[in-house]
Amino acid sequence: MRKVRILWADDEIDLLKPHIMLLEQKGYEVKTALSGDDAIQMVEESEYDVIFLDENMPGLTGLEALAEIKRNKPSIPVVMITKSEEEYLMDDAIGSQITDYLIKPVNPKQIILSLKKIVDSSRLISDKVTSSYRQDFMELSSRVNDRLEFDEWKALYKDLVYWELELSKSKEESMQEILLTQKQEANQNFCKYITQNYEDWVADPDDSPIMSYNLFAKRVAPHLRRNERPTVMLLIDNLRFDQWKFLETSINDLFRVVNEDLYCAILPTATQYARNSIFAGLMPLDIQKRFGKLWLNDDDEGGKNTNEREFLADLLQRLRLDIKFSYEKITKLDAGKALVDKAKSLVDNNDLTVIVYNFIDMLSHARTDMEVIKELAEDEAAYRSLTSSWFEHSPLRDILEVLSNMDINLVITTDHGSIRVKKPVQIVGDRNTSTNLRYKMGRNLGYNFKDVIEFRDPAKVKLPKSNISSSYVMSKPEDYFVYPNNQNYYVNFYRNTFQHGGVSMEEMLVPIIDLTRK
Repeated sequence: MRKVRILWADDEIDLLKPHIMLLEQKGYEVKTALSGDDAIQMVEESEYDVIFLDENMPGLTGLEALAEIKRNKPSIPVVMITKSEEEYLMDDAIGSQITDYLIKPVNPKQIILSLKKIVDSSRLISDKVTSSYRQDFMELSSRVNDRLEFDEWKALYKDLVYWELELSKSKEESMQEILLTQKQEANQNFCKYITQNYEDWVADPDDSPIMSYNLFAKRVAPHLRRNERPTVMLLIDNLRFDQWKFLETSINDLFRVVNEDLYCAILPTATQYARNSIFAGLMPLDIQKRFGKLWLNDDDEGGKNTNEREFLADLLQRLRLDIKFSYEKITKLDAGKALVDKAKSLVDNNDLTVIVYNFIDMLSHARTDMEVIKELAEDEAAYRSLTSSWFEHSPLRDILEVLSNMDINLVITTDHGSIRVKKPVQIVGDRNTSTNLRYKMGRNLGYNFKDVIEFRDPAKVKLPKSNISSSYVMSKPEDYFVYPNNQNYYVNFYRNTFQHGGVSMEEMLVPIIDLTRK
């Protein structure tokens, strides 16, 4: 293993020889410089893992040398060593991005501790995370194979996501593989749980979890009834819980999380069904019955989510909420930028402001269609990172910054999640069969019933059908449907892409978050 290389710059370096000898005995490689100028030149000519920099050197001061080093090598850790504890020096040093500082005279224990914090911190954290996961493994395995109720499934999924995020920081690939296997097993059992319970939930809303069709009534309407302050409902399309946890770090700078929960997206977990259901407050079959031509089936021409404002207006009337509201759907960058400018006015003039932000769903589709996006988001960790990077530089973050200065209730949610698909499942259908890879609606569908979750009578789960003999099938976790014709091409094209429409924890257990300003 390569030695850790240290550059120590001090005009009295001879006095530090005992310290340097100790470091070399412990396996560190130490190079020395007598001035700030020498240190800058050595950093330009070679690579170092850590720099110890004396603050009070003749010629260039340590702070001046630090500024030049950071200009050329911004990521290199620098430990400032100073005789003074004066506040302005520490402010200047910290503002210049030092990693640590020591007060002269330094002793060997201080030096070793500082190095361990800098060089070994990621390894030590990784070891701690790995050890903690090992301790939790058996308890998680027991829960995965237990007969869980919905709230217990939510808690288990949250724990699995927690460990997924923690272990992704670690270089222990073996632990990540073990967790992946555990998560796959949990998803298979969750799929069985949904198969056994979903029809009963639809039949008896009083004995079901919060689902898409009653999400607004149960989680948004109470804010409106209290009428304490304006409410903003932000729906980020296709937002998984693990993606929310990445965004949460940034959003925490602006808002305080009051309640973080998961609800159950309806089937199929597709925008056309789930998001219309949220704003209509009805299951899809009931939307079709109430609104007629405003509901479009999969094989109908036209946009499938163009009437959400009308659905929402009707829902507010049925809930007897006589309020002013606005509905904004953002699908393009320019529209997002325009909303930054008018966000305050919308909130000032409405009791409820609904913002539907459709980027992550577009990112998911772009990842399927564009090679460059596939490379940028090749797995879950990269997909989360790309989502977080987008958010940091998006108009949505600017919108939230505007809202953070207002006294509002903020509800952040989504319509469904997505899952990375790996296993092709063959299906046969006519030209009117829906095109989604994770569910199919059509007549005379051909498939192996063991491979799918089927609803031969869509009315039992309140799904509309375009033909008297139409039925629905949903794919199981990590599966995706392919047709026999040109099968090899579609298998390779869609494998490892992020899709939605079927049954999995990632698609169905999705976030609903209450926040207030700090």
